[in-house]
Amino acid sequence: MAMIPDSVFSPQTPDWKTCLAESFRQLRDLLDYCNIELTDDMLSIQQSFPLRVTRFYADLIEKGNPEDPLLLQVMPMLQEQLQTEGYHQDAVGDRQAMPLPGLIHKYHGRVLLNLTGACAIHCRYCFRRHFPYPDASTHGAMTDEIMDYLRAHSEVGEVILSGGDPLMLGDQKLAGLIEQLNRLPHVRLLRIHSRLLSVLPQRITGDLIEVLENFNGQLVFVTHINHPSEIDERNRTAFSLLHQRGHRLLNQSVLLHRVNDRADILAALSYRLFDCHIMPYYLHRLDKVQGAAHFDLSPEKICILYRQLRNRLPGYLLPRMVQEIPGQLAKTPVHCG
Repeated sequence: MAMIPDSVFSPQTPDWKTCLAESFRQLRDLLDYCNIELTDDMLSIQQSFPLRVTRFYADLIEKGNPEDPLLLQVMPMLQEQLQTEGYHQDAVGDRQAMPLPGLIHKYHGRVLLNLTGACAIHCRYCFRRHFPYPDASTHGAMTDEIMDYLRAHSEVGEVILSGGDPLMLGDQKLAGLIEQLNRLPHVRLLRIHSRLLSVLPQRITGDLIEVLENFNGQLVFVTHINHPSEIDERNRTAFSLLHQRGHRLLNQSVLLHRVNDRADILAALSYRLFDCHIMPYYLHRLDKVQGAAHFDLSPEKICILYRQLRNRLPGYLLPRMVQEIPGQLAKTPVHCG
């Protein structure tokens, strides 16, 4: 294979940790940067799920537009404080499927490692916004108990790295993790779910790719992109670099009120993803997490929208509409006729 460049950016670009440190942590600072006035329905006080937005993502927000769909995903709103019936702190049943801290085993043949609670961006609809990370993550390490569990479950052929965001770990920690996974010959697939691929593309460095490629099996990257405006030439370069190295890229989106609840937006997203060598994979119905009810759509509107989308796209670009129901052994398709 061709030599991996040190970074998808120019040598003058700060390293990813410096870029991360420059993230917005206060709503007023973010709004000032986006030339938007603070209004009464915005939640400006500090809360248990604080604001965090990378400058890269903030650059993509349309300046002066308080209804920008990217801004709406990260802007705290007063509706988050409402206690809505039918919405829960553990919306997808993670805790009941956790035999060991940080190890989630819901589905046959695959497990999820919740490596860290850290993420480069705090999406307000996050289904783990109430997750007890201090007691229920691996803190970036593979404990002896987790290794013993995986050795005892030889049917597990795939390990999913999640969080938070697994790419918030440094290269050295990821290298150690991969070294341990390589001791499990039945683990042949490593899936990495990461929002950093799109919101902090400076993270995609030659060193990182070399570390990940030390895994003995196949790598699969799953991005999380909800709107076509989240893609520009900079993160597109990062996607292309992974594609050129022969890695599969998939995308998961969440259907969100006022963000992407139109067929033309979702169709444009599928085509833009395809241009970046990313296959549209899942379109998730919102997980019913407490604090995010204002993003939800009615089942009737979801089905109308999905039928419109199905009529606009070729089959290979149509993401599967699914929802996660606690206790089920797979993602549940949303049937819309």
